[in-house]
Amino acid sequence: MANTYHQIYLQIVFAVKYKESIIKKDWQPENFGVIGNLINEAGCKTIIVNGVEDHVHCLIGLKPAVSVSELMKTVKAKSSKYINDHSLTPQRFEWQEGYGVFSYSQSQVDSVYKYIQNQQDHHKKQTFKEEYLEFLQRFKVEYDEQYIFQDLI
Repeated sequence: MANTYHQIYLQIVFAVKYKESIIKKDWQPENFGVIGNLINEAGCKTIIVNGVEDHVHCLIGLKPAVSVSELMKTVKAKSSKYINDHSLTPQRFEWQEGYGVFSYSQSQVDSVYKYIQNQQDHHKKQTFKEEYLEFLQRFKVEYDEQYIFQDLI
């Protein structure tokens, strides 16, 4: 649309169903590349996608016409399909229901980029659950902890 200018930076965080550590290091770059391409195909801009065995962080430039919920529905569905079609896990792969989304200003993009880039080192010191709850608290997002994660029964 003419004369529509925007600058919307979001970090989106989502986990493997039951928080299982099944995104193996040997196919993480491929998986993160697929996720980044899906974000770009939706008309948004992938800045970085990275994560560890049980979750993913995406820093994106959101296009105003794109709904975050529709974007995540597509990204999670198509990336799960890719993982399953390529038999990257021994069992059927699924993402956890839901996600966290946090907004940033232009001045914060570099530090968020570095944070996401260093996920492997970061998670030597802090679990995903600790990290996620810290994000929710820092951004003053109300939540009920019983709905944060679905545990394996």
